[in-house]
Amino acid sequence: MPNIMKSKFYDDVGDKPLQEYPRPQLVRSSYLNLNGLWQYAIRPADEEFAGNYDGEILVPFSPETLLSRVQKSVGPSDILYYNLEFEIPEGFLFEKTLLHFTAVDYACNVIVNGRVVMTHKGGFFPFVIDVTDDVREGTNVLQVEVADPSGEGVQARGKQSDNPNTIWYTPQSGIWGTVWMESVCDEYVADLKIVPDIDRGCVTISAETKAHEISVSVCDGEKYIAHASGSSPLEIPMSDYECWTPENPKLYDLKITAGRDEITSYFGMRKFSVRPDEKGISRLFLNNEPYFHNGVLDQGYWSDGMLTAPTDEALIYDISMLKDMGFNMIRKHIKIEPLRWYWHCDRLGMLVWQDMVNGGGEYNFLCIGLVPFFNINFDDTKHRKFFARESEEGRQEYMTDLDRTLSLLKNTVSLAMWVPFNEGWGQFDSKAVTEHIRSVDPTRTIDSTSGWHDQGGGDFVSKHIYFYPIYVPKDPRCYLLSEFGGYSKPTPGHMYTGKAFGYHMYPTKRWLQRSFRKLFERRIIRNIPRGLSATVYTQVSDVEGEVNGLVTYDRRVEKFDRKFLREINGKVHL
Repeated sequence: MPNIMKSKFYDDVGDKPLQEYPRPQLVRSSYLNLNGLWQYAIRPADEEFAGNYDGEILVPFSPETLLSRVQKSVGPSDILYYNLEFEIPEGFLFEKTLLHFTAVDYACNVIVNGRVVMTHKGGFFPFVIDVTDDVREGTNVLQVEVADPSGEGVQARGKQSDNPNTIWYTPQSGIWGTVWMESVCDEYVADLKIVPDIDRGCVTISAETKAHEISVSVCDGEKYIAHASGSSPLEIPMSDYECWTPENPKLYDLKITAGRDEITSYFGMRKFSVRPDEKGISRLFLNNEPYFHNGVLDQGYWSDGMLTAPTDEALIYDISMLKDMGFNMIRKHIKIEPLRWYWHCDRLGMLVWQDMVNGGGEYNFLCIGLVPFFNINFDDTKHRKFFARESEEGRQEYMTDLDRTLSLLKNTVSLAMWVPFNEGWGQFDSKAVTEHIRSVDPTRTIDSTSGWHDQGGGDFVSKHIYFYPIYVPKDPRCYLLSEFGGYSKPTPGHMYTGKAFGYHMYPTKRWLQRSFRKLFERRIIRNIPRGLSATVYTQVSDVEGEVNGLVTYDRRVEKFDRKFLREINGKVHL
């Protein structure tokens, strides 16, 4: 198993981790958190499980992680078994009871009091189960059986690899997000869609509910702003509103009633678009004004929790650190975060570019090796094998996951851009995929093929440049430097492995900062007047063998002075 590397938040986890309410944009008073110590066992799939458990695991941390207190791998031929005996308090049960899983990697059966209540596939997405007829006040038993093909499958798995090295990381399995319950009335709001429109000065609220009418109040803190009631959807005029920006992350509160169900939510008035500036250069616009996105690539990994942050404060730390360093955007790279992470971006003021989770067959190195140096683009409607997308099942699953992502994050105020494909891996039919995204969500921009294999779709020319000079050509589309940098400094005592990988290696902090300054002043700032409209520096933190983070993997050492970064980032604007 990997080295023991405790993050700066390790000692704050305890036996009841991540107790915060997990769904900030649809909050109700009914809440029972099931995180904590469960029983677990790992057995070969062809072996009948007799119910003898191996010990305890701390949910929601995967068994491969330090925080799980297990640190054992689940292989493609294994089944991971969970068991929890829990209490439902008197008065909790109402007309309908729902069991929520934030994320389980990858395929699972969920069993409540001896009955299989759901079979689910998809390692990065929440799902909910109606367990009204299966639970009771007092003692209940919840069991979960999980299988994960890891690198042997064609499913979305992101950076997980059976052979972790360089840019690929240790695979993990099982429950890695909060497990919780709520009990609701029959007319409960199952889903909510919020669409702000700054041009028309209104916000449209749609609620999925059996109630014939909904009642919506908009508040600014304690101040009442607007109210409407009637059948869903409701269009509510907004007067004298403030627009949301990273500099002024203004949010408005919502109070919604549907029958006997009462929920709270929030939204921000903002608009994302791409259009020519006054010089005719295609730019990113925020609230009808040109706005430069100065961002950082974020893998969302932690030294002790891997895909799962140890605490809610850990999520806040990364976002606040980047904001204090002078960045205004995070590109969430090939991972879906829990909804609280997006809420923190909304309230703290941090733009988000959201990658879809890549998957498919084994990554073809020619796909990433030829293109950057020879500028060769392969047709992604024909070369299925080249892009590791031969499996029809895998392509269908990608589209299912795509729609799940669009639905899950549709109300995120800070989410400015969708990124369906990265560097060719698993890419297919990108023009059609891009148009599908646009038909579902016309309110955000789309980086169709981040890196290379540009098919001419989407809103951007999107390049990853780590080694050769940055050049912004004339093009009618907006130009993004969607990955660059990767400046690396090993930090003894805070490294996950003995091997250090990075694109440009520097032995001292002084040398690292001097090279960083030169990169930004000579390659970034000078190219902004020529059409450069956004940058994504690699990356937030070290991850396993990668040592190119602004901060170490354990978040204990920041490699740059914040004041130094604020001074440089203060010059990165239109």
